[in-house]
Amino acid sequence: MTEVSSAYTPTPRVANRYGPPKPVKPARPFRLLVVTVLLASVAAVAVFALTSGNPRISSKDVGFSISGDQRASVDFELTKPADAAAECAIQVLSENYAVVGWKVVAIGPNAETDGVNNGRTTAHRAELRTDSPGVSGGVNACWLVAD
Repeated sequence: MTEVSSAYTPTPRVANRYGPPKPVKPARPFRLLVVTVLLASVAAVAVFALTSGNPRISSKDVGFSISGDQRASVDFELTKPADAAAECAIQVLSENYAVVGWKVVAIGPNAETDGVNNGRTTAHRAELRTDSPGVSGGVNACWLVAD
């Protein structure tokens, strides 16, 4: 029987043809550490960028009604800082989700405050004209505007 060696040793013919085997490089833990620190830094910057900046604003669709082939109204609530002005884009959609009505509504600072949310959430109704019959309506987006 021939004894099998655990280490690979190329025959002279293979070594002459392809060259000697390349040495295996040891794993570099330093490179892994650098990549980990870099990824953690990018994640920290992203979290900071998303959580700071403009005050929060959000909207909630409450309801809609279709008054005819050319008219619709959308009811929504807007939550924003009481002293800030905002604009909201309101849309009406057709059966195939095409936008058939669009309007930007300006909402000024809140004059009244209540004990629950300090005047941050207010209810609004937007009346829109439509190009063709709509089947649904709601808020597309809201944003804060400079005074």
